[in-house]
Amino acid sequence: MVSRLGPSWQWAWPLALGGCALVVAAPGGYRTGVMPLALAFLALLGGVLVSWLALVLSLVTLRRPAHLPVGRLRLVMATGLAAATGIGPVLLLLPSLGFPAIHDITTDSGDPPRFAAVVAVRGAAANTLEYGGTAVADAQRAAYPELAPLTVSQSPSQTLGLAHEAAEALGWDIVAVDRGGGRLEATDTTFWFGFRDDIVVRVRSEADGARVDVRSVSRVGVGDLGANAARITAFLNRLAAAGRAPSE
Repeated sequence: MVSRLGPSWQWAWPLALGGCALVVAAPGGYRTGVMPLALAFLALLGGVLVSWLALVLSLVTLRRPAHLPVGRLRLVMATGLAAATGIGPVLLLLPSLGFPAIHDITTDSGDPPRFAAVVAVRGAAANTLEYGGTAVADAQRAAYPELAPLTVSQSPSQTLGLAHEAAEALGWDIVAVDRGGGRLEATDTTFWFGFRDDIVVRVRSEADGARVDVRSVSRVGVGDLGANAARITAFLNRLAAAGRAPSE
């Protein structure tokens, strides 16, 4: 049986190592500026495919325990490594594939909060900050119908302070806080590829307190795999909880 398989089992370990190297190098290369985004995505795809090949080779051999070659431990290690780097990225991306190809999300599509201080740090190659209009608004409503402004009972000044605390708690890098204009601007960096997305929080006076609107825009890419909507939701949930907490 081993002779029928030939030396293919010997490739499982080096292929698993190669696939892992590509999967790790793709986000690392993009984060450090060594790889452009398109090349990083190709490296990631190549790493996943190579990992799947290593996984198949190792599993085919492990299914024949009576005919295993000497390197059983290496085959087991190759199986685990290839499964992690071949299946892991797929599991991370799979839940996000149904999201629309938009990257500008806001709680107020009729009058989106505007950026000011962030503009200077985005770079010439970043996505435009001009809102996409009805097409983007309709796509957002279909995908994220729950996104809406938050109304709190605190004053606008108190609310902006709570917004500042919530943004810092979420790990955002605060770019500017305009207390007179009721605006906070920040940047958030995604975990995997280190994409930098920009956020503006706008606080306006309401009869019963203050209204909070948020806008989150990706600097690169056509779609955002749901990251901007998830970010806004997490922020508003934290801010709402802080607004309900009793003051000391």
